[in-house]
Amino acid sequence: MMTVSVLRIAVAGMAALAVAMGIGRFAFTPILPMMQDDFGLSIIGGSWLASSNYLGYLAGALVATAWPLRSRGVLSGSLLAVAATTATMGLTENFMLWAVLRFAAGVASALMFIAVSTRCMTALAERGRPKLTGVVYAGVGSGVAAAGLLCLLLMQYDAGSAWAWRIAGLVALSAAVIVLPVLGAIVLPLAPAVSRDSRAGIGRHAGLLVLCYGISGFGYIIPATFLPVMAKAVVSDAAMFGWSWPVFGAAAVVSTFIAASRAAAIGHRSVWIASHVLMAIGVLLPVWLPGLAAVIGSALLVGGTFVVTTMTSLQVAQEVSRGHAARLVAAMTAAFALGQIIGPVVAGLLFDAGYGFSGGLVLAGMLLLLSAILLWRAAPGNTN
Repeated sequence: MMTVSVLRIAVAGMAALAVAMGIGRFAFTPILPMMQDDFGLSIIGGSWLASSNYLGYLAGALVATAWPLRSRGVLSGSLLAVAATTATMGLTENFMLWAVLRFAAGVASALMFIAVSTRCMTALAERGRPKLTGVVYAGVGSGVAAAGLLCLLLMQYDAGSAWAWRIAGLVALSAAVIVLPVLGAIVLPLAPAVSRDSRAGIGRHAGLLVLCYGISGFGYIIPATFLPVMAKAVVSDAAMFGWSWPVFGAAAVVSTFIAASRAAAIGHRSVWIASHVLMAIGVLLPVWLPGLAAVIGSALLVGGTFVVTTMTSLQVAQEVSRGHAARLVAAMTAAFALGQIIGPVVAGLLFDAGYGFSGGLVLAGMLLLLSAILLWRAAPGNTN
């Protein structure tokens, strides 16, 4: 078994999360306006396709709570599944098949996300380089930005959504060359046994972490699903509204490096709390200020905090889990996925009921602020 350098681990993890999240999860967001033009896909139809993907993500997370994702086969299988389901989206026009494919992509994305997160966090911590976790999670924003730029380019040449899906699938397949040899070489240690008292302590922390991470899923997913559509409603020119998603992804990349540095100084929980407050402001911004500038501002604030929320919350889980991070991460991911399933459907129903996007955005913003308060009150030294 070859010795793997920390830099190679971080870069391979970044590439893996770019595929798992930027393509398997979020490529749908910038492609949705293209599908609206190509097939007349409605907002509620887009909501159901998004929620199908999130339901698959939930299913994958639930599998991971009972099945430790330690084998190389999970990495290779989930990566190939993301590539195959993404490319196949561009080979059919059947709505039900789209829903099945988005569900399958969600399952694969969850398995891949949990496996990569656990492997990379463990390997980098063992090698004394936990700050490089920021590089790994920058993969999410990198994938989001790349998918957005791809769609922006294709729209400039009047290429349809089918080409976007096919090219994204090919990119995911190509990433296997980078990811599998490196991450597959990491040997995970056996989880140490813990006492009953330690398990009880983990359980007390776990409930709050699972709840607040679930709120994160509901809170960010509405703008993360509909930002390009919201921008298109303000400015019809693709050269303008198409930038909302690359901005979202670029903010996610930059913020992970800033957050990794700040977390070392003030703690992961504090950064998590601050992220929820800033995310709430970003979610509510299009409600307060109409226009493209507010949508771009929302992209910056939500994009700049949703990966940070993931990175810091999973680090908190690592700190309190005492060697059992994989199951706690899986449980948190399941709650996150449940929030994501509910979010687009609620937003779509409120939109059809005449509330526009504002109804869902206000609800999401309030829940994010509530979760920040809960995390702050539960912090060591605060009165509960």
